[in-house]
Amino acid sequence: MALEDGKRFLIGKLVGVLCIILGFLVAASGYRSDAMLYMIAGVVILAIGIGILMSKVARRNAGA
Repeated sequence: MALEDGKRFLIGKLVGVLCIILGFLVAASGYRSDAMLYMIAGVVILAIGIGILMSKVARRNAGA
């Protein structure tokens, strides 16, 4: 049971980090090509990634 919880938290963190990286890349490419829609989409993906990581940290600190 504990191993499954550990894998779930690891996957959640990886998804958060990947969203941050992908969001930054999409926003940067949108900025470079003057495409407002790509910049907005990148910022939204970036915010989702930050939110995922913040929720993981908050859950970890609430349990301690």
